[in-house]
Amino acid sequence: MRLDYSKASPEGYRALLGMYGYLRNSALSPALLDIVYLKVSQINGCPYCVDLHWQDAIKAGVEGRKLNAVSNWKHMPFFTEAERAALALAEEVTLLPDQEVSDGVYEKARQYFNDKDLLDLSFAIAHMNMLNRVAITFHKVPEK
Repeated sequence: MRLDYSKASPEGYRALLGMYGYLRNSALSPALLDIVYLKVSQINGCPYCVDLHWQDAIKAGVEGRKLNAVSNWKHMPFFTEAERAALALAEEVTLLPDQEVSDGVYEKARQYFNDKDLLDLSFAIAHMNMLNRVAITFHKVPEK
């Protein structure tokens, strides 16, 4: 690792992690959050975050087979429609094709999430993108 950002800026790191507490107290299930975190981390190629959120999802009760399918979720039968909507939103918010989230993906998410839950889901996606970028910048990887 290039530097330990949790030690170089403990206050900043605590503030960055503070969103986890808020989201864990939201109406979004820990399993859904971990699946979304995993997908965002896969897209961004963050090895530390992929490993961390795979482990967290297992602790939240998500089966390993389902987690292994997150990378190819569109073609797998293991996901609920709400999870599919959340994963589609996670992909579009992370990649921002055409610099926006499409109406179709947004409207699909609206079918499964109320206003607050949709906003919290968007916070979770944006938060994970931020954490991924910090971990990638400083080459944080999982411990053996």
